[in-house]
Amino acid sequence: MQRRELLQALALLFPTAAWAQADYPKPGTPLRYIVPFAPGGLTDVMARLVGERLGTRWNANVVIENKPGGGAQIGADLVAKAAGDGYTLLAITLTHAANVTLYKGKASFDFRRDLRPVALLAGSPMLIVVPAASPIRDVKDLVAQSHARVLNVGSSGNGTPPHLTQALFADTQKVQMQHVPYKGGAPSMTDLIGGQLDVVFSNFPESIAHVKSGKLRALAVTGPARHPQLPDVPTAAEAGLPQLQVENWTAIMAPASTPDPIVAKLGAEAVAIMNLPDVAERVRGMGFRVDARGPAEFAGFLSGEIERWAGIIAAARIQLE
Repeated sequence: MQRRELLQALALLFPTAAWAQADYPKPGTPLRYIVPFAPGGLTDVMARLVGERLGTRWNANVVIENKPGGGAQIGADLVAKAAGDGYTLLAITLTHAANVTLYKGKASFDFRRDLRPVALLAGSPMLIVVPAASPIRDVKDLVAQSHARVLNVGSSGNGTPPHLTQALFADTQKVQMQHVPYKGGAPSMTDLIGGQLDVVFSNFPESIAHVKSGKLRALAVTGPARHPQLPDVPTAAEAGLPQLQVENWTAIMAPASTPDPIVAKLGAEAVAIMNLPDVAERVRGMGFRVDARGPAEFAGFLSGEIERWAGIIAAARIQLE
C-alpha cells in the first residue's frame, strides 16, 4: 500500500488524528498568534520569540496580532470563537486566570469551556518596590507603615497581577490600602519614582531597570527563591510574608475544538523551543525563569491558579471598575 493510500485508510478509521498528524501544519498556511496586550509588553515579546522560533522550525509564517483591551478579554474572545484547526493561538497570563472570576457572568465566552491549554512557557516573580527616598527600608517597615496609615499602591490595572498581589498582601495583613490603577506598568513606575505612590507590587521586568539605576528600592521578590538579578533582595517568605507567593506567567491556549494531536504537537514544540539554550538565556535576561510544561501538566497548573485567585479575589472583594 502506498503512503497516500495508507493515509486515506487511516483517515477513514481515525479522521481527526490522521489529518492532524499527516497534514498539520499545512505548507503556506499562516499561524495567527493573538496577544491580548499592546505591542512591546513582556507577553508580546515572549510571543514573538516563540513565534519566530516556531516559524523557523516548521518553515511556517507565524503572525503576531496584538488585540489589547477589555482587560485582555478582547483577544481571548477572538481565539475562543476561532476555528479549532491549529492555526489560531492565544497568549495568556495570570490575568486570564483571575478573569475567570472577575468576568464571571459578564464575558461573552467561557474561558474553561471555549479554550484549551497548550503550553506554559515561563514565569517571573513580583517585585515589591518603593521610591529610593522612601522611609520604608524593608518589608518590616512596609507592614508597619501599612498598619499606621493608608498607603497609595499603584498597579498596571484592575485585576492585573500587581493588583492581585497587593490585594493578597492587604488581606493577609488585614490592612486597608488605596489602590491606584494605571493603564499599564510603565505609568505606575513613573508616578512611583516621582513620589505620588508609596509602593507597587510590580511585575519584575517592569521595575528591575529602575531598581538597578537607583531610582527605586526593592524590598522583596515574591518567588520561591531569590532572583539571580537581585541576589541581595530577600524573598517575601524570608522577609516574613510566607503567604505572599506570586508569579506572573505566560502561556499558550487554543480554541477548545482543536484536536488532541495538534495540541500535543504544538505543546511539544513550545516546550522544546523554551528549552533551547539561547532562548532560555534570553528569557532569563528578561527577568523570567523558564517553566516549560506541555498540555496536560499546564492544564493542572492553570486549574490550580484559577481556583487560588478565585479565593483571593473573593476575600479581597475585588471587583471590576
